[in-house]
Amino acid sequence: MSSTIITCAVTGAGDTVGKSDRVPVTPRQIADSAIEAANAGAAVVHIHVRDIETGQGSRDVALYRETARLVRESGVDVVLNLTAGMGGDLFIDAEDPLKPVDGTDLVNGLQRLPHVEELLPDICTIDCGSLNFGEGSQLYISTPDMLRAGAARIQELGVKPEMEIFDTGQLWFAKQMVAEGLIDPPPLFQLCMGIPYGAPAEPALLQTMVELLPENAQWASFAIGRNQMRWVAQSVLLGGHVRVGLEDNLYLSKGVKASNGQLVERAVEIVEDLGATVATAAEAREQLGLKGTNRG
Repeated sequence: MSSTIITCAVTGAGDTVGKSDRVPVTPRQIADSAIEAANAGAAVVHIHVRDIETGQGSRDVALYRETARLVRESGVDVVLNLTAGMGGDLFIDAEDPLKPVDGTDLVNGLQRLPHVEELLPDICTIDCGSLNFGEGSQLYISTPDMLRAGAARIQELGVKPEMEIFDTGQLWFAKQMVAEGLIDPPPLFQLCMGIPYGAPAEPALLQTMVELLPENAQWASFAIGRNQMRWVAQSVLLGGHVRVGLEDNLYLSKGVKASNGQLVERAVEIVEDLGATVATAAEAREQLGLKGTNRG
């Protein structure tokens, strides 16, 4: 049996900075938190960047450049996974859907990739479909045309795409991209559970989605909030990899705010208690078929 890869999603782009002082914002803070997670047992760190003044998610290449530099120059061996999901946010006025609304950041599939093109991380994410993102009138937009264009460019760059799956229809389309040759083997899927209004965090649904994966797939899953740690167990029991981190959950236990390192430490305990072994960064690269080694 292969060892279990732990990914730490270090900060995300959600409005969480005001909810916990542990959420990193600056490139130095994000890099330090990623390094902390790696030292705690994460083989992969999944990184967004944030506007230094506002704390909100950003697509600024300079912020990615500095964060990646700090991680790479730290001497810590860790697989670098950069989001390529920013640029899909659409806010509409429910009464006048064509009226511009503050908060919209919507660009095409290729315009979501300049930091990936420059920095060539080991992995970058592809959000494999559009989604009604929670209450109100916010949508995440990722159309088949956008996804095919982005996947083709990522393939040209030699970066491994991690296909983020928020519902079963997105899994259907991700498998279609695999069938079309847009995703090099082995395909890597991240099953994202409990995000309103995507796939509910139900164990039976996770098992069904796993059964629908291609035979040669590498996969992980996560659930947000209080479900984060039990989802580590769900994933391991079904033979998958796991993800934890402050992007998805701010607490170690009720009322106790966590750091990324603490969340990874807890995940390591769960993985090992279930009789699995935790993958090193080198083992993760081998399992995922990565082409580079934290390339600069």
